[in-house]
Amino acid sequence: MLNVGVIADYVELDVDGDELLAQLFTDGISDVQVQGKGTVIVILSDDLQGSRHQRFIIKLESEQTLLISHNIDLAPRIDDLSINDSIEFFGEYEWNDKGGVIHWTHYDPEGNHIDGWLWHNNIVYQSL
Repeated sequence: MLNVGVIADYVELDVDGDELLAQLFTDGISDVQVQGKGTVIVILSDDLQGSRHQRFIIKLESEQTLLISHNIDLAPRIDDLSINDSIEFFGEYEWNDKGGVIHWTHYDPEGNHIDGWLWHNNIVYQSL
């Protein structure tokens, strides 16, 4: 079931990302590193409380929605992000009643957490 990938601290699951995210949502599970892709449906204002985060909502093929909370103090902002754009992500899933939140989509400068990323228009957004 689990295959170790070539990137350090990365484990690739032999399960569809949408399927895993749906199961995490149904079961109310948080703190799971996930990979997936979706379409941007809403662009929100930045969260400027504490660490700054670029925020937007994506819809998966399964119709589940996720809030992406991308730390722009540790990784570049996606300046050209638009509605209907495709985006891939690798980050930590946190449950909420609206579908969930993906965060830790960046490099961890302290090395305590698996490094995440966002992929948009053939550019990886991970560290400054």
